[in-house]
Amino acid sequence: MLERNKKVANHLKELAAEFLGRENNKTSLITVTGATCSPDLKRATIFITVFPLDKEKTALEFAKRKRPELREFLKKNMTTKNIPFVDIAIDLGEKHRQKIDELLREK
Repeated sequence: MLERNKKVANHLKELAAEFLGRENNKTSLITVTGATCSPDLKRATIFITVFPLDKEKTALEFAKRKRPELREFLKKNMTTKNIPFVDIAIDLGEKHRQKIDELLREK
């Protein structure tokens, strides 16, 4: 990933965390764990984890429902010329890491 791409993704991650933290209904903890941008900076994916796990589906639906408001928040707070279209996904890498840690503790 290019340096500019990394900076935009990191800034996007911070702003998304701020937005979701403020908009969350407090029934679950939504943590933004990462973000990626396409090379042309027109599309971005924000990765989240949710605690407790049984609230994961509702939290993801909530976050996806809030995408238009998140985009408006990004327009106000980002200094880039183009604001990327945002998708939100569960961070499977983090889930796999937690599962490996759990299995290692069982040994």
